[in-house]
Formats: sequence, structure tokens, C-alpha cells
Amino acid sequence: MNRIAATLAIACTTLFAASNATIAHAQQRFPEKPVRFIVPFPPGGGNDILARALAPKMGEFLGQNVVIDNRAGAGGNIGTDAAAKSPADGYTILIASNQVTINPWLYAKLPFDIEKDFAPVALAASVPMVLAVHPSVPAQNVKELIALAKSNPGALNHSTPGNGTPQHIAYEVFNHAAGVKVTHIAYKGTGPAIADLLGGQVQTAIGTLASLEQHVKAGKLRALGVTTPRRSPAMPTVPTIAEAALPGFEVPLWYSILAPAGVPREIVARLSAAVERALAFPETRERLTAQGFEVSYLGPEQMTEVMKRDLARWQKSIADIGLKLE
Repeated sequence: MNRIAATLAIACTTLFAASNATIAHAQQRFPEKPVRFIVPFPPGGGNDILARALAPKMGEFLGQNVVIDNRAGAGGNIGTDAAAKSPADGYTILIASNQVTINPWLYAKLPFDIEKDFAPVALAASVPMVLAVHPSVPAQNVKELIALAKSNPGALNHSTPGNGTPQHIAYEVFNHAAGVKVTHIAYKGTGPAIADLLGGQVQTAIGTLASLEQHVKAGKLRALGVTTPRRSPAMPTVPTIAEAALPGFEVPLWYSILAPAGVPREIVARLSAAVERALAFPETRERLTAQGFEVSYLGPEQMTEVMKRDLARWQKSIADIGLKLE
């Protein structure tokens, strides 16, 4: 019996060592096939713009193509869920805005847990959001828009890329802070939301600088304020909403890269290094800066802290607003 037990112990040890060697070999050779980069929104929005700017240079560093996979729907939850349920091998990553720290407090039930089901890879960038109106709206600044909304409760509409998106939450925060009711009209993505704003079907929106800047410069929209605590270098004449009318108003928008929980730390580190290298290329930075992004790389540990901080912030903020979604 002792001989049999010893033989089994040796066999188990050998199998364990072989398994560890196989895993280590796979991690060292990663990646051996293309990496899928899930964008949980249609083409044209901030998530998509940033992912498409990063993917080519990430691919150069990794030695494999990084392929964009747009999985739109349910305010980003469909694509996020697809990423959460992907194998934890590093071959699927997700671009996620700070919407992922907002949704847990908006929805009674989500098919994933953002803290348990994901491993933060990197913070890639942030971008100001802009409060804009159609030129037909007789408001030249934020105070005048608030006065107009108060004089006609519910008469003004604002468009967003969907329920629960950062643009939606930003306008709900604005409504609450200003004591007004501007009616939410949810669209399936940034493209149609901006198209109807340009066409005058809706009167106002809070959108990313990346999606609105060209239309503001062309005179097709009027920018009234930015949601950040400081003015944007891309629109230095546009005041912050805080300085224009609502002291303390601030709604940030950042973009992170996440991987399914359980991806080996060595692979997470390699993916994070690929993001950092991609952001370091002058052409990538210039491309993103031209579209209103502010490059701000953080590694996995720092990104984890950012998410924890934002989860706590949005838990309180959403409760104060009293907003819930099905």
C-alpha cells in the first residue's frame, strides 16, 4: 500500500508540474492568436473611437491582430456580459467607460458583477462631456437653458446613446442639480442620438467632446458648458458647468480596458503594457487629442483603485437622484 501511495504521489506531482509548465509556457508565448477587443456600443461613439485608435499599435506590440468586435445593446450591458463570460485566457478584452461603476446602482439586477467578474488592465483616457443645444434653442448659456427648462417643464428633450450611459447619467445629474426636468430620449448609440440633435428633433444633449466638437465648430450646435472641473484645452472658450451656473458640478468620463477575472497576472501585465505602448506613440496621442481625449494611462493596480472609488461615488449619487432602470 505504501508503494502504491508513493507511486500515486509521484504521478500527481509529475502531472501538477507538467500542468504548471504548460500554463507557464502559454503565458510566455501569449498571444498566439488574435485578441478580440469588445466594444459594447455601435461604431462612432467614444468607446469605439478609442478602441480603434489603440488596436493597431497594441497589435504591433503583441505581435497579433487586435480585432474590434462591436457588441451593442442594453446600454453597454450586452457586450460587457459577453466579455465577462469569455474564457479567462487574455484573448478577450473589453473597453469600458465609467458606466461600469454606475450600472450596479442603476439596475436591480445585472448578469455580471463588475468587481468579481473582471480584472482591470489599464486606464486609457478620459474625455470631457459637453452640454450642447440645437441653434434653434433660445439659450446662449447654461443659466438661460435652466431658466428655459423651468419655464416649460418637460418641454425640452435631450438625446443619449442609451439608458444608463454616462451621457444619460450626466444629464440626470444636471436635472437634479438645476432643479429642472429635461425629458430623456434614449437612442441606440451615439450616431443616431447626435443625428437627431443636429436635425432639431431633440433640443439638447450632453455628449462627449469627441462626438460633438466638429459640429460645434461648424456652427451646427452651440456648446454651453463642459462637465469637467476644468475647461477643455480643445474648447477653451466654453466654461465649465460649475463656473457657468452650478458650483460643484462634475461628471467625469473615463475609459478603461478590462479582462475577464482569472486571466493570469502575467498576461494582464502584458496587455496593460500593450495599452501603455499604444498610447505612447505620437500619432496615437495626436489622433486622440484631436478628438478631445486626454490620454491618462494607469496600470492594473491603480485602475482597481479608481474603480473602487467611483463605485462608492456613484452609489451615493444615484441614490440622491433616485434613478432606477429595469
